[in-house]
Amino acid sequence: MSRVTVRRKITRLTVGQPPIRREDVLAVEEPLEMRVNGRSLAVTMRTPGHDVDLAAGFLVSEGIITAGEHLATARYCAGATAEGVNTYNVLDLRLAAGVAAPTPSMERNFLTTSSCGLCGKESIDAVRTKSTWDVRADAVRVDAELLTSFPEKLREAQAVFEKTGGLHAAALFDAGTGEMLVLREDVGRHNAVDKVIGWAVKENLLPLRGTVLMVSSRASFELAQKALMAGIPVLAAVSAPSSLSAEFAAEVGLTLVGFLRGDSMVIYAGDERVTENALTPA
Repeated sequence: MSRVTVRRKITRLTVGQPPIRREDVLAVEEPLEMRVNGRSLAVTMRTPGHDVDLAAGFLVSEGIITAGEHLATARYCAGATAEGVNTYNVLDLRLAAGVAAPTPSMERNFLTTSSCGLCGKESIDAVRTKSTWDVRADAVRVDAELLTSFPEKLREAQAVFEKTGGLHAAALFDAGTGEMLVLREDVGRHNAVDKVIGWAVKENLLPLRGTVLMVSSRASFELAQKALMAGIPVLAAVSAPSSLSAEFAAEVGLTLVGFLRGDSMVIYAGDERVTENALTPA
């Protein structure tokens, strides 16, 4: 899809110097309405591209599907405007026979912004979603030195961020080899994670045992929950976690790493999975 970036005329102003007028590149932000079996489930603000991955990952995060075969078809709806023009902003998802459709309680009641993936939930109880997978049983170990290489690998692969400076990224790494399995970018950090999980469910890789989810943002409760829903045992972030994400990680057996920068990190839960000879108890 070609609508990932747009050019816009800008004025760059530095105090005491003449203004510079030129073109700049911006990351695109547009709404995507996700319909399941013809019924609207949610509208999210996202960067166009990998929309089917985004929708599939969203369905995993909501506990609706757990395998690629659970999603029968995904297609853009024609005639999305009054003039009959297809904007590629409405995606209709059809579940396979026997897969339960989402209940009305799962429907988001208003627009989910690019900064708030949980917006529109009906109640506090609806925020927590029951996972099919138990990450506590994952015996994976990741070398601390290998883990510190992930942020740079993430940054080097952020093609759109390089042009715009305005996108979050999420990537999935093999915890043993350090291989980057997939990377996705989006204006919404929750969307970037859903795109990664959506790719994985389409490849029938769930649960994602032995992997690390690396994000370029802070580690919110929502991202920790999405990791759990995909069976990912380790969530690492370049910035801070929230208090709830740390509590949640400890509760479900998820390893949570924050402030992963340079050669250091802070482990908020599950430190037994991070191995390093110099790592000693505080």
